[in-house]
Amino acid sequence: MRKTSLILLTTFLLSVSAFADEGMWMLSQLKQLDLNTKGLQIKPEDVYSPDQTSLTDAIVWLGGCSASFVSDQGLLLTNHHCAYSALQRNASKSGIDYIKNGFLAQNRSEELPALGTNAYVLEKIEDVSDKILLSVKNISDPVQREKIVQEKMAAMEDEIEGNREDVSARVASMFKGQQYWLFVYKKYQDVRIVFAPPASIGKYGGDIDNWMWPRHTGDFTYMRVYMAPDGSGAKYSPDNVPLHPKNHLRISQTPLREGDFNFIIGFPGSTTRWHSSYSVAWSLQHRFKERIREFSEILQLMDDFGEKDPQAKIKLAGFHAGLANAMKNYQGNVDGMERTDFVNQKRAFEAELMRFINQNPETKGKYGHILTDIAEQYKHLEATYQRDAAVGNLGWLAGNMSSLASQIYSVAREREKPEAEREPGFSERKVKQAAERLQYRFLSFYEPFDKELFLRALQKAKSLPNDQKISALQPILSKQNLKEFVDEAYAKTKLKDPAVAKELFFKSTKELNALDDPFIQLAAKLYDLNQQIKEEKKSFNAHINELRRAYIDALYAWKGEGLYPDANSTIRFTYGYIKGYQPKDAVWYRPFTTLTGVVEKNTGQEPFDMPAKLDTLETTKSFGLWEDPQLHDVPVAFLNTCDITGGNSGSAVMNAKGELIGLAFDGNYEAMTGDWQFDDSIQRTIAVDIRYVLFLTDKYAGADYLLKEMGLGK
Repeated sequence: MRKTSLILLTTFLLSVSAFADEGMWMLSQLKQLDLNTKGLQIKPEDVYSPDQTSLTDAIVWLGGCSASFVSDQGLLLTNHHCAYSALQRNASKSGIDYIKNGFLAQNRSEELPALGTNAYVLEKIEDVSDKILLSVKNISDPVQREKIVQEKMAAMEDEIEGNREDVSARVASMFKGQQYWLFVYKKYQDVRIVFAPPASIGKYGGDIDNWMWPRHTGDFTYMRVYMAPDGSGAKYSPDNVPLHPKNHLRISQTPLREGDFNFIIGFPGSTTRWHSSYSVAWSLQHRFKERIREFSEILQLMDDFGEKDPQAKIKLAGFHAGLANAMKNYQGNVDGMERTDFVNQKRAFEAELMRFINQNPETKGKYGHILTDIAEQYKHLEATYQRDAAVGNLGWLAGNMSSLASQIYSVAREREKPEAEREPGFSERKVKQAAERLQYRFLSFYEPFDKELFLRALQKAKSLPNDQKISALQPILSKQNLKEFVDEAYAKTKLKDPAVAKELFFKSTKELNALDDPFIQLAAKLYDLNQQIKEEKKSFNAHINELRRAYIDALYAWKGEGLYPDANSTIRFTYGYIKGYQPKDAVWYRPFTTLTGVVEKNTGQEPFDMPAKLDTLETTKSFGLWEDPQLHDVPVAFLNTCDITGGNSGSAVMNAKGELIGLAFDGNYEAMTGDWQFDDSIQRTIAVDIRYVLFLTDKYAGADYLLKEMGLGK
C-alpha cells in the first residue's frame, strides 16, 4: 500500500503509547509497557524477574534461533528450519535422509545428537554501561574509542568465561553504544533430536510459500537438552542425563480467538530502525539487489548438482535453505522499498528532523552536521566497494577450501602479534572451539560444487574494473585457464582432510607457508589486503556509530523517550493481538489456516507433497483433541501483530496467561521492510499453532509419550 504521508514512517519514533504492538523491548523495559491494561493476565514479573522464577527461565537461545522448554526433562520446541542443519549433518553422516523422511525417537536411547547445536540458557542480565563508558570518557577519536570499548567488552567476557566450556558471556551494545548490557548464559553442548516431521510437513510449501500467507507449514521440531551428571553443560556422552530447567512452559488448552492478546519472548537478530536514508539507499543497491543476483546464480548451481546427485542435495541442503531464505527476504525488501518509495520517504522525514534541529542554535550546534557527515562516510565506503565485495566473496562465497584457508592463516598471523595488538576477543580457547567445530563444516562439503564456487569467485575478481583490481591476485587471474588452476588447487590441497585442517589451526605462519598448499598461499597473498579492508571497515563503523548515536540523541530531543534499541540477538519481549490484514485492495486475510487448506494445496509434487496419512486424517476427520470448536478443523498457523525479525524463529508465542499457543517462524512478504520500520496495519508474525504441533505429534507420529511428558496425557 503506497504511503502518501509521513505518518506511518514516523511511527517508529513515537513513544510506547502511540502504537501498542511495536517494539522488540528489553526485559528491563517491561514495567513501562503497562501490559496488564493491554491484555496480559499475569504480572509482568511473572514474565521476567531477576529475583524469582519466571517465564523467561524457559526461553532458550540456539545461537541463531529461539526455543523454549516444554517439560521438566529438558524437552525443547523450536522450528523445523532451526533444526535443519542438524538434520542435514546427521543425514550426511549416516546416509539416511532425515530431512525428507523425518525422525522420531521411540525412547531417549534413540535420540539423535543434534550435531553442532548448543543450547544457551540465560542466567544473568546486568547493565554495565558505566563500566564500559567510563573507560572512554575522555577519548574523542571514534576509532580509538571503539578499540578501547571492544577490548573492555572482550576482557569482561573472558573474565566471566575463564576456561569453562559451559559458560558463555556477551556484552551487547544498545542504541549504537549509549548503553551496554552483559548477558551470561549456561551453555549446554549435548542437544538431541527427538521428533522432526518430514520435509513434506516441516517445509511444506518450500520456497514458494516462504514469507507468504496463507501458510500451511508444520514448522516445528522437538529436541532435548542434556547435562553431565554433575550439572555441567558437557559435550555428548551416553552418561549425560536430561536437564531439569528452572522453568518450562505449559501448553494452552484454551481455544485461540481473533483479537486475543499474546506475546513472544525470543532472540531477534538484527534491525536497522535507527539508520539514516543513506543506510537505506546503500542496503537497497548493494546488500539487497546485488546479493539477489549472487544468490540466484549460486542457488541454480546447487539445484543443478542436486538433480544429478542425491548426495549433493543432502550435503548442500542447509546452505541452499539459508541462501534461498535470505534471497526471498532481500527481494521482499526491494519490492517493499520500491513500492513505497522508501528512500525518498526517509529523506523527507530527515528534512523534518533537520527543520527541528535548525530552529534552535543549541540543537543546530549539536546535531546540524549529522546527515552531512553520514553522507561523507558512505562516499568513502562506495569508493572501494567492488574490490571489497570481491575480496569478501573469496572468504565466504568461494567454497569451503578458500574460506577455511583464510581462517587458518588469519589465526596464525593473529597469534604472532604482540598480545596488545591482537584483535579483542582472540584467545586460544576460541581457536580450539573453532577447530573442533570444523567437523560440522565438512558434513556440508561437496567438492564439485565447492570448485564451482571458487572458480566463480575468481572470475568475478577478474572482471573488476581497472581501478578496483586486486593486485595480489593478478598472477592467478592472468592465467589463460582458471578452471585448470582450480582443478590443480583442489587436487593438490591437503585441506580436504578434516584431521589435517584441524591441526593447521595450531601451526605458525612459517609452518603453513612450508606446506606449499595453494589455498594457504592464496590466503597469504590476500592477508594484507584483508587487513587493510578490515581496518577501513573498523574506521567506518566507529565513525558511523558515533554519528548514529548523535542521530538517536536528536530523535530523543525531537520525539521524547520511549524508544527501544535495535535488535542484536539479545533476548527481547514483544506483544500484540491475533489479527488478519489487508495485503491489497479488496482482499482480507483471515488470521487462521487449517488442515483443510493443507489438503487443498496438495499436488503430490514437492514442495506441496503432503504425506498420504495426513490426507486420511483430514478425510476421516480424525482430529481428536486438537479440533477448534469454531473452525471445526485443526488450526495450522495463525497471524499476530507482534514485532519480530530473523532470530525469532522458534520463539514461543504465549497467551495472556503465559501459556504456549504456538511457535513464531516467519513474517509476511508485504512487510519485509519491517527491519527498517514497523507498520502495524500490514506487519504480521506467522506462527505454527501449538494444536497443529500436538495433532501431528499425536495422530500422525503416534508419539503419546511426548504428550504425557508435556502434561497432556490422554
